[in-house]
Amino acid sequence: MTFSICVREPYEDSEGTEQIRYGVAVTTRLAAVGTLCPFANEHGAVATQSLVNVELGRKGIEYLADGLAVEDALSALLNADDGKPNRQLHGVDAEGTFAFSGEECQPWYGHVEREGFTVAGNLLTGESVVEATADAYAESRGEDRPLAERLIDALAAGHAEGGDKREDLEVQSAALQVTTTEEREPEPYYENLRVDASREPIADLQTTYERAVESFEAALAKYEDAYEEDDLDAAE
Repeated sequence: MTFSICVREPYEDSEGTEQIRYGVAVTTRLAAVGTLCPFANEHGAVATQSLVNVELGRKGIEYLADGLAVEDALSALLNADDGKPNRQLHGVDAEGTFAFSGEECQPWYGHVEREGFTVAGNLLTGESVVEATADAYAESRGEDRPLAERLIDALAAGHAEGGDKREDLEVQSAALQVTTTEEREPEPYYENLRVDASREPIADLQTTYERAVESFEAALAKYEDAYEEDDLDAAE
């Protein structure tokens, strides 16, 4: 299923404590990719695609939460999967990366592993799609912009290189998830977004993100006291 990116970013929170944020983003020329491909929690990020086995993603992040390294967790799942030659599976955890593309995936298919992130894709116009996605994200590291925004930009770069080659499929989708080891109250809901059916999913994901940030900030301003007190009666 097209192309996706999984990333790990260490950072310091406002109190100077070391934290890690994880992100995963994906787009495809089918509807509702967000229900199938991206998975993330405070221990890592995983994407499962090509002939999708959703359990690889679900169990993958569960294994990371249990303390398994991403390479051990995803390798074990693939080795127990009879459909392994048709799968793509990649991800990151606090220390490592893992990427796999089965030999029976549809061309062009492949993946890249770089320091702290992975990109994989299939049914693409060519290798330049994953390389452009990876380069765009790599260039954005260190920028003072939210990870979700930079992940959307990375997808846009891959799409600009040709993206999914199935131009006869007009209905498309995109999704992103960002998680962190930092405890945040309230949790920003603009970091888990999906565009399930669109002809311009990446542009629509950008618009959805911007509007979700606006909504969150407006809600926080209106209900800040209620959030702090965990009581709606405290809202002005």
